[in-house]
Amino acid sequence: MKIFVNNKLVFLLTLMLSLSFASFAQESDEDEYETKAYQVYEQMQDILDGKWVLSHESKQIGTTSYKNSAIAFLVGTDATAVSYKTIGKGATLQEDLLPDTKKQMVTMYFCNHYFNCTQLRATHYCAKRNNPEFILNEKLTTKDKIVFDCNMQTPLCNSDEDHVHQIILELSNNNTHLKSSYLGWTNQRPNKKNSIYHFDKR
Repeated sequence: MKIFVNNKLVFLLTLMLSLSFASFAQESDEDEYETKAYQVYEQMQDILDGKWVLSHESKQIGTTSYKNSAIAFLVGTDATAVSYKTIGKGATLQEDLLPDTKKQMVTMYFCNHYFNCTQLRATHYCAKRNNPEFILNEKLTTKDKIVFDCNMQTPLCNSDEDHVHQIILELSNNNTHLKSSYLGWTNQRPNKKNSIYHFDKR
């Protein structure tokens, strides 16, 4: 009888330990998603998703980009000026900037590895006819400000060619207003004129 009880106790203890290890493993897998890169990626998907309009002229503070003849007709209207949607079963956030205009551009935001996101990246398909690659600047990124720096491991970011060198997305008004800055470099120096737009959530 004692042997039977001991065997039963051993079985129960083994089962409890197995369940504990399984639970720990599951928590460890979940923790992989809790990097800052993944948190920012989730935030971008949640907040940016949908359609945005080009803000009224009075809200286009610190920029004249909205006056460009290719997009001026969008200012203050209900026409979509930028939209965001998640594609690839959550693997990529697509930004469609100034659609159906001569300045239409697309930026893809994605993790270096979806199941273990340690770095948030982006590729910008630009009207400058190049496609610079970016990495999230975690130090400069806050709850209301998301900063991507040109990936200096790539040739374009180190070249003299005119290209977008930094992307800054700033949220305000309870995440209903978006300021998007696409800051260029030429000859490895900051451009004096950049593309900066203010949008309102539709």
